[in-house]
Amino acid sequence: MNISTLDSERLYNSFVSGAQEVIQNKNSLNEINVFPVADGDTGSNLSSTMHAIILDAKISGTVKETMSSIADAALTGARGNSGIIIAQYINGIFLSLVDEEAITVPSFAETVKNAVPYAYQAIADPVEGTIITVIREWAEAVYSHKDFSDNFAELFSKSLVAANKSLEATTSRLKVLQDSKVVDSGAKGFVYFLQGFAKFLRTGTVDQAISKEPDELSFNEELIHGQSEIRHRYCTEALLSGTGIDLAALREELELYGDSLIVAGNDRKARIHIHANAPEQVFQVLRKKGIILQQKADDMVRQNESAFDRKFDIALITDSIADVPQEILDRYQVHMMPLNLNFDNTSYLDKVTMTPDLFYPMLEEAVDYPKSSQPNPVVVEKYLETVLSHYDKIIVVTVAKEQSGTNSVFQNAAAKKEHEGKRIAVIDSKRNSGAEGLLVMKAAEMIAAGTPFDAIVGAIERLRDRTNIFVSVNNLKYMVRSGRLGKVSGLAAMTINLKPVVSIDAAGKGSIAEKAFSEKGNGKKLFRLLEKVNAQEKVSRYAIVHANNPGKAETYRARCTALLGKEPEYIMNISTIVGMSAGVGTVAVAYMCEEES
Repeated sequence: MNISTLDSERLYNSFVSGAQEVIQNKNSLNEINVFPVADGDTGSNLSSTMHAIILDAKISGTVKETMSSIADAALTGARGNSGIIIAQYINGIFLSLVDEEAITVPSFAETVKNAVPYAYQAIADPVEGTIITVIREWAEAVYSHKDFSDNFAELFSKSLVAANKSLEATTSRLKVLQDSKVVDSGAKGFVYFLQGFAKFLRTGTVDQAISKEPDELSFNEELIHGQSEIRHRYCTEALLSGTGIDLAALREELELYGDSLIVAGNDRKARIHIHANAPEQVFQVLRKKGIILQQKADDMVRQNESAFDRKFDIALITDSIADVPQEILDRYQVHMMPLNLNFDNTSYLDKVTMTPDLFYPMLEEAVDYPKSSQPNPVVVEKYLETVLSHYDKIIVVTVAKEQSGTNSVFQNAAAKKEHEGKRIAVIDSKRNSGAEGLLVMKAAEMIAAGTPFDAIVGAIERLRDRTNIFVSVNNLKYMVRSGRLGKVSGLAAMTINLKPVVSIDAAGKGSIAEKAFSEKGNGKKLFRLLEKVNAQEKVSRYAIVHANNPGKAETYRARCTALLGKEPEYIMNISTIVGMSAGVGTVAVAYMCEEES
């Protein structure tokens, strides 16, 4: 076809065709992903970005309105470094586009060239020899051929030669690419997009066979490239909505918190990507700039280990309710799925984008009390899919089914993977907090010792009945505000200064183990319970967890050491979700009795 102008429908179809080409080549892009981090997800991230264009962009009356819809969809769905750069370039095309009924070859060339600075401005530290270079050199080629091309198919045919030449040159421009003998994966994704765009301009048709279902973000192939140094642990992303968002000022403020920073968007919506060691600090900045619509923080260390440095052939997954230190999670390569904490109109990720140090001071000032929610089933399926790409056997230990829907979500996700020949055991710990953490720690030790899969599952299911926690609750107002305790009964209990010792029953429900009416009496009864357990079954290990009360935790450590004759496995601040209900100042002793009496 000799298309010489792009109206709204042709413009939309061109972008959809380009998006479909990227989706079709997702796996090949994952395979060559080594920059900026070899985490094997460039194809998946770009595919997610392109799916958003297909699903959310709409044809409108003018090309400017249609382009606005495409840009908005790209920014909303953008994932990963390359996805956000492409989304920002598309946004730059929208901002550079003259509001007209149809785009001509010359006006298109002007637009794509003028959009290049927007892509560069989004990146805190642009690295030449990557996707940004290919975008720029392609746009320059388009501009140079605009007066010598009669139609769009001819224009793209000529400019694609330059794009492919620029792509091939990325290998020699960056040492990490040269060492791995690959081109830049993001740049190749952009070239795939151009090829799809050109396909519609050449044929006038869009392939209807491509599914419009959201991408599963799976990693179904074994990556072939080695590790790269990870200086900042979490690949952190957010979608921010607001008014008068100053992208340049936001970029300058966020530069303090990590690298690979990209801030894309406009004054109404911004997509942020940054590699950070403290994602919670990034989100404390963002929450003051507008409403955080989406957020994620992927653990690149664990992703990299799974792909290139697995210690064991069984993967262990738990949720963030399990209170077990990061040092232990790292030692045994345990995967931790953060649960959602809804606070100040934002859904944070427990222990990752919301930490105890930030949470408890904010809790005291909260007008609307925070709430927790079970993980999204699609998110859990993607999480399992990612781990399954590197392991054939997975054990999942979750918070008690009686306390959360997390176990059911994992069970349903695992059932969908059974046909793939993978072994997945989802264990209801029937516990939470430090008690769940001790079960996770035991499972990790058994995996490290080479214990067979079924033996581990059986042992943890037996041990959960010999593992529990005693919680010293000093103030019931948090249980009342969180809804764990009814207002009427809660206020009555507070009136008589009730300070219970809370435990968990055999089914996994919270229960009052003892009642006290003073902090001193509460402590006495907790240790009396612990002494009784030790006399009957012999405590083999224990942990102390607390809600921002290290002083009392240390006092409990000394008393436990004297009583049990051993130091705790660990002392740590509890999950913000657990702390939300238990309340600031809470201290608990979790224990395990491994030898049957």
